[in-house]
Amino acid sequence: MNQEKKVLIIGSSVADVIIDVERLPRSGEDVHIIDQRLCIGGCAFNVSDIIRHFQIPHLLFSPAGTGIYGDFIREEWKKRGITPALPVPDSPNGCCYCFVDSSGERSFASFHGAEYLFQKEWFDLIDVSQFDTVYVCGLEIEEKTGEHIVEFLEQNPGIQIYYAPGPRIEKQPKELMDRIFALHPVVHLSETEAQTLTGAADTDHAARAIFAKTKQDVVITLGEKGAYCLEHENGRFLPSRNAKQVDATGAGDAHIGAVIALRKLACSLPEAVQTANLISAAVVEKKGASLDHERFLQCFNK
Repeated sequence: MNQEKKVLIIGSSVADVIIDVERLPRSGEDVHIIDQRLCIGGCAFNVSDIIRHFQIPHLLFSPAGTGIYGDFIREEWKKRGITPALPVPDSPNGCCYCFVDSSGERSFASFHGAEYLFQKEWFDLIDVSQFDTVYVCGLEIEEKTGEHIVEFLEQNPGIQIYYAPGPRIEKQPKELMDRIFALHPVVHLSETEAQTLTGAADTDHAARAIFAKTKQDVVITLGEKGAYCLEHENGRFLPSRNAKQVDATGAGDAHIGAVIALRKLACSLPEAVQTANLISAAVVEKKGASLDHERFLQCFNK
């Protein structure tokens, strides 16, 4: 990859309302929460934030609508020196309620608003000559404007795609997913997502089933066990370090963000995945999806 060219990150920046609970309540039950906080998140933002730590040139191509959550997103962008790439759409932002239980696992209840919807004419604002890499997430492909994203990818076949189908993989229109696969993306997904997509019983078979569709590298994250990568049809498991899981929010986003950044820095895929495992472990050890720069640097000393 050309290090002088940028990474284009297409997707959402989300207002995450993170709610800590001992466990999710049963239907009709009334429980007290442990804590709550409002944080910026969203798959695309989380990916961009990790790439920012690596000082890789990139553009966060993410809408923020009206209302309190849209205002919150723009203020958080401003704190990080992010200039909005898109005009403000005339519709409100939604938010995501993230319930984190005592094990660190999280469950989501999302209200999707302007942050997930992409107008066709916005893609004319992109100077494609500046980019050689693009990240896309399945949550945006699932939306009614998802076809605009796929059409942009099809019109620019020279850009390497990194595609993260996400936890709602079974909700994405199969026709749009097949069109993305035809563009030879690097597919990055969790073990559960890989099994849902392929029906394969084990990780290696799932990765090879995906490769059969894309003819491109595959990365499957395995939580505390690390990750599996399939490169040029050669598969290998890459372990992670021991990590005490506090909050798994954003761990997968951090992982793919690190893989993209390290590939831009000319690392091999296994090298990139091995380091991404360390960064993902650091994310799960704290509350929220983002790492401050000090914690990011500490990843390389463990």
